[in-house]
Amino acid sequence: MRFAIAIPQFYSDGEFDPHAFRAYLVRAEELGYHSAWAQEQVLGSWPQLSPLEAMTFAAACTDRLRLGCVVFVSTLHNPVHLAKAIASLDQISGGRIETGVGSGGKGRPFAAFGIDPDRYVARFEEGVALMKALWTEESVTFHGKFWQLEGAGMEPKPRQRPYPPLWFGGSGPAALRRAVREGDGFFGAGSTPTVKFAEQVQLVRQALAETGRTTGPDDFPIAKRVYVAIDEDPARARSRTNEALTRLYGQRVPSIEEAAVTGTESDVVRELRQVVAAGAELILFTALFDQAEHAERIAAEVIPQLT
Repeated sequence: MRFAIAIPQFYSDGEFDPHAFRAYLVRAEELGYHSAWAQEQVLGSWPQLSPLEAMTFAAACTDRLRLGCVVFVSTLHNPVHLAKAIASLDQISGGRIETGVGSGGKGRPFAAFGIDPDRYVARFEEGVALMKALWTEESVTFHGKFWQLEGAGMEPKPRQRPYPPLWFGGSGPAALRRAVREGDGFFGAGSTPTVKFAEQVQLVRQALAETGRTTGPDDFPIAKRVYVAIDEDPARARSRTNEALTRLYGQRVPSIEEAAVTGTESDVVRELRQVVAAGAELILFTALFDQAEHAERIAAEVIPQLT
């Protein structure tokens, strides 16, 4: 098992404290977390820093901690710019970057980004293919439906070869098969309840078996983001979490609330054991408040009971 922590991103105008941010990441490294991850939400009512910038600052604060985003809604990005940014950050960090990508699903405000909502899956797949080409080929000639390149090069390449581990998000059968076909790992969403995640893992393992691959940290790992809150008052933990999730997702969604793991230490450990049993090989703990305090408690009280 590997354990990760969320990169702090929720700050209103003028609230960001660089010293506290640095202390949090330094302490996460000291506590032995495998990695720290951002998430992407460009539009929304809850203030949230951009993942690339947060990851870059985190890279400057740490020496060993791996850093990722789960997920970039890469459909909304120009893949040439995103490939360049990720390659640059991988060089700056000394080869510590992990990259999660996802199509965004039908509910994204594609019109705000000038994207045809009827072709978002095709755009997503082509964009990932182009990023891979730019990361691995000296000269790229690419004749796609959305992007065309003739003998184009991108330097420097990522420090990690062939490129930083590429995690896929997604929930439906087609997306899960795509993850196995095109990716290096599958990352279950924080909004996915454990029961649903277990079903996704079974589909992923079936697709892996069909291609002769297996799960595992050195082949095709399976991970899960878990929104978590520990409190001796379970009702308070649940109330604060539900309030934060409503702000994050812009509305109250019972299934997302169900996915969060809240309560006393023993409550949280019990539910997290179910996440492990469902197939998670890496758990990304995402506290939506009191993040530094949760990082300490999870490392001291929760992780020892999951290993």
